[in-house]
Amino acid sequence: GSLIEQLTTEKYECMVCCEVVRIVAPVWSCQNCYHVFHLNCIKKWARSPASQAEDGNSGWRCPACQNASTQVPKTYTCFCGKVHNPEWNRNEIPHSCGELCGKKRQCLDCPHLCNILCHPGPCPSCPAFVTKTCECGQTSHSVRCGQSTKIHCSNVCGNTLNCGKHSCTQVCHAGKCSSCQLTVQQVCYCGSTFKEVLCGTKEEFSDGFGNFSCQNICGKKLNCGRHNCTQVCHPQPCQLCPRLPQVVYRCPCGQTPLSKLLELGCVERKICTDPIPSCGKTCGKPLSCGSYEFIHTCESLCHEGDCRPCSHTSNIYCRCGFKKKVTAITFMCDKRCNKKRSCGRHKCNEVCCVDTEHKCSLVCGRKLNCGLHRCEEPCHRGSCQTCWQTSFDELTCYCGESVIYPPVPCGTQPPECKKTCTRPHDCDHPVYHSCHSEEKCPPCTYLTQKWCMGKHELRSNIPCHLSDISCGLRCNQMLKCGMHKCKRICHKGECLIDEECKQPCRRALASKSWFLICKFSPTQLHLLQIAAISIATKLTDLQLGDSVEISRLITKKEMKQARLQCDEECLALQRNRRLAQALEIDDNSDPFNTCSSGPKYSDLLKEDARKDLKFVSDVEKEMRMLVEAVNKGKHAKKSHCYPPMNRDHRRIIHELAQVYGIESVSYDNEPKRNVVITAVKGKSICPSNTLTSVVDKEMQSRPPPPIPHYKQTDKSSGNSGLSKPLKEEPVIDYFDVQD
Repeated sequence: GSLIEQLTTEKYECMVCCEVVRIVAPVWSCQNCYHVFHLNCIKKWARSPASQAEDGNSGWRCPACQNASTQVPKTYTCFCGKVHNPEWNRNEIPHSCGELCGKKRQCLDCPHLCNILCHPGPCPSCPAFVTKTCECGQTSHSVRCGQSTKIHCSNVCGNTLNCGKHSCTQVCHAGKCSSCQLTVQQVCYCGSTFKEVLCGTKEEFSDGFGNFSCQNICGKKLNCGRHNCTQVCHPQPCQLCPRLPQVVYRCPCGQTPLSKLLELGCVERKICTDPIPSCGKTCGKPLSCGSYEFIHTCESLCHEGDCRPCSHTSNIYCRCGFKKKVTAITFMCDKRCNKKRSCGRHKCNEVCCVDTEHKCSLVCGRKLNCGLHRCEEPCHRGSCQTCWQTSFDELTCYCGESVIYPPVPCGTQPPECKKTCTRPHDCDHPVYHSCHSEEKCPPCTYLTQKWCMGKHELRSNIPCHLSDISCGLRCNQMLKCGMHKCKRICHKGECLIDEECKQPCRRALASKSWFLICKFSPTQLHLLQIAAISIATKLTDLQLGDSVEISRLITKKEMKQARLQCDEECLALQRNRRLAQALEIDDNSDPFNTCSSGPKYSDLLKEDARKDLKFVSDVEKEMRMLVEAVNKGKHAKKSHCYPPMNRDHRRIIHELAQVYGIESVSYDNEPKRNVVITAVKGKSICPSNTLTSVVDKEMQSRPPPPIPHYKQTDKSSGNSGLSKPLKEEPVIDYFDVQD
């Protein structure tokens, strides 16, 4: 019905080209899955390499059900296959002929053909009613022909079982009846052994009361009544007594007939117990000793019974055939068998072995799949059988929600449980893993904030189970000497363990420099380090002509003696201040634009700009564009992510962001640590003077560096011209400055 509706409304799509199947387009329908395709599409698909079956000989595969077909469709037929190129009729199903379908139904035992009009899809079940018998054949019912279910009645089956003696006691069932389960007692042919077997098992030929052979000597009385049967338990009647007069025709050695001996005067035998006359010749029967080349015979005179042992000697092989020697009896050699036993693990090691199978008599002893018990079978090849031991206790998960009811085979794992784990945990974070049978829980992955090992920064998004976290920065902890800092990457524990500081210490006074050993007190070293670092950071500005604040480095008395004279800028500021006081103007109003003339950039930031002007220019350009975009746009915030960079460049971005009123945050670990800046509408500004323009003006306004003076040599010395320049002061190498 769904196929008819979709084909009629032209909503059915071809799986090959994914286009709608039109009502006038030639189509082909798969007889296995009943999908409809364009005829041209299915032709192209059948010829393509992707459609070929895996074995390469079964033809091409249907795109929908993967059913293999050998023939490629060539003509456009209706669904029932009787009409070629069917014409479309508005009152009929598209692509059908409008006649009765007439195809055989899928049900194998249905003899009726499909009686509806030509249609797509499978034929409906047969609507006819037929009479069917139940499984045991005792009752019959009227059912639909297409009904595939079997009919069962409530009567006992009653069919004869395989034994031919008893009947089936099961209720009406499908299939053959099971074998007879009754036991009967059987006796061997000689009547000495009994056993119980299932009724209906294969019974061997019997002589009237026996069923099997016990493999013992029969022992029944023969027909003579004096001797017993010496054959193995047998089904046929026992043979005649071998000593009866009518059976024995020759002497014991077999060389002379008894008739000749009777002519010579021997007494005629009447019963089986009478002795057999002897001919008096040498017996000559072949003995069991000797070889194929030399056969030994009995040397006694004609006699009854077994022959005497052989008195000759010969070359006899041992039983395994490895050695031979001259002897009258069989012997065994001392060779041990090196062949592998049937288990494939152990050697035979038997002396003079004649075994062909070499069965292993040891116990296997390997652990079974349960991991608790060992195999008790004889040593064997391959894997051991499954552990046969079973527990009759319930097997539950840790929380007891999931249960496996007995019997539980040995080695069965606890059942899986979807409940949250209820075991005690080290932390109080939410538990996200399920109940488990392992003693140890999985590590907690809840994201927390933790300090790094050196307490440099508080790291975010750190899993709870991680304890030792390194930020990737230098340790910078003060060493025991009190003068140097640790240069190792953020680490755990003490910086120096049972070691002394080996970093060089340099100090310069006047124009001399020498090395100092770390023997100062921590307070003295700290003061020296502060002074040295301050002077070292301002050394570049001093060389360029800038002023340096040294009030913290000298005493007040020295400060008064070295007070600088005011310049024009100082006089202008004092004049403006006096004028503001006379006019009663608040200092915060700044009417003369003395404070807001431009942003204040730190000396360190200016120095960084002189070293890498292009980088600073690019950073300021990006910040100005970001501020202008957020002020003109609709959004209240806008962010920009800089690529990963070193620590000095990140510091420049952070300081410039403060000038521009922009938020800046560093993310990730070294060496991929980067900075993200965020401009906020109404808060971020674009300064009138950029850092780049300020540095350019300062560079242009500074005087050129002085020309070095040369000392004129004494003409009387005999050396003319200019001598080498005066030796400059040695460069002071102050304490190592850390970020």
